[in-house]
Parts: sequence; C-alpha cells; structure tokens
Amino acid sequence: MTTVDTSTTDTTGRSAQPLVELRDIRVAFGGVHAVEGVSVDLHGGEIVALVGGNGAGKTTLIRTLSGAHRADSGEIHINGEHVTINNPRDARDLGVETIYQTLALADNVAAPANIFLGRELLTRWGTLNDTAMQDATRKLMAQLNPRFTNFVSPVASLSGGQRQSVAIARAVHFNARILIMDEPTAALGPAETEQVRQLIRQLKAAGLGIFLISHDIHDVFDLADRISVMLQGRLVATVNKNDVTLDEVLAMIIAGKLPGGASSEPGPESP
Repeated sequence: MTTVDTSTTDTTGRSAQPLVELRDIRVAFGGVHAVEGVSVDLHGGEIVALVGGNGAGKTTLIRTLSGAHRADSGEIHINGEHVTINNPRDARDLGVETIYQTLALADNVAAPANIFLGRELLTRWGTLNDTAMQDATRKLMAQLNPRFTNFVSPVASLSGGQRQSVAIARAVHFNARILIMDEPTAALGPAETEQVRQLIRQLKAAGLGIFLISHDIHDVFDLADRISVMLQGRLVATVNKNDVTLDEVLAMIIAGKLPGGASSEPGPESP
C-alpha cells in the first residue's frame, strides 16, 4: 500500500504542503452555474468532507478532480504544481483514485481479478498470472483488512463491507495518494460501517489525503478533520470539525448560515 511522505507536517499531523488545491473552480451547464468560484484544499494525512444538499455542487466540483468533467475555469494544483486533468486516466496518473457509491466492481469475478481489472499481471507466456494476482491481493488485504478471507468467490456473493474493502484495495494498490470517496458507508449495517470507517482511518494514518462526500452527518463528524459546506454551487465555508457542532453544520447546509465563533478556513484564493 502506497504511503505519502508526511515528514513535513503542521501541528495537526497533516502534511504542510497541500496534496490538492482546487482554486476558483467554475462549472456551468448551459445557463446553470453548478459550481461558482469554489476553492478547497486537501493535505496528506487529512480527511476533508464535502457536504451539501442535493444540487449543492459538491459532486460536480469533485468530478473536475477525478477527470470526469472539465472545469470551465479555475486551476488544479497537486503537490504545488499546476496540472491539467482532462479525463480519469490523467487523474489516475497523478495519483487520484475515485471510489464511487456504486463501487464499479465486476460482480462475476473474485477480488483479485477486480483489483487488477484492466491492469492484469501476465506470465512470461502472455497468459493471466492468477497466482501472482491472488498472492498480491492476499498481502494487500493482510494490511487493509485481515478479516477478509474470500479470495475465490465472485464479489457478487460478498457483503457490502467486503465489497467496499475490495474497491478500496483496488484504489490504493496502484500508487494512489488522493482518494475521493463517494458515500462509502451507504446501505451498510452498523458493524460493516464501522469496519469501513476503520479502513478510512488507516488510509489517513498512512498519509493519504481523502475527500469524503457523504450525506451521513455522523460519518462526517466521526471521520473528517475539516468540513467544506456547499450551497447552490458556492462554498459556504470550510471549518475545522472540532470548532463546530452538528447543528451548526446543518444550518450551513440548509441556510448557508455561518456558525458563530467557528474557525472558518477560506480557500487558497480567498482574501
């Protein structure tokens, strides 16, 4: 599993240099401004939750980083360097991986085949090296989720938590430094939700930066270090989780009301 160099950190333990900076991102669909001048950043060893109601613009914003949609204007910086992301391949080459709510797994094959899907290991004769892929998957899962033991059954037969483990393993195995996680605990029971939360904490401890998109406010408060709230395409504020209450965040989501006394962190381009 890839880790990020966090030797230079601030007082929170996150990397001092942001892994990602989205600066003044704007996206419009016809006359509808889905994202209007939003700036957020993400450090290694940090989880930033992106929250807002339906149509707030958070998914559109993050799709500019994942390569699913190009911004009309604005800049993306990774490790301080201005980059251009035209498609998901560009994003992956820059260490950005996305784990969608639907997981995008091939249900008819087992965990090793899913993890290496499209990047299969081959023997010297050009045939699939199933043994090498299974061995690599076992080593990876021993780090991520030692309780995962089903390496031969199709993933369609796995529980929701086990399927999420496979999706996460696939993302981090190929040098991911930045993870976008879309509703990672949706439709999971309490035990599996906690299992996935532990996986996310482990990835954070390994130095990865994680953008967490979630409607589950309890997930947000359990996992996030900072919370970026969007409303009608604009950034209401980015706040430190420990400086706000659940009710204050809900007021930001619903009415755009800034919390009294909260430590708001403007985006990189804000005054």
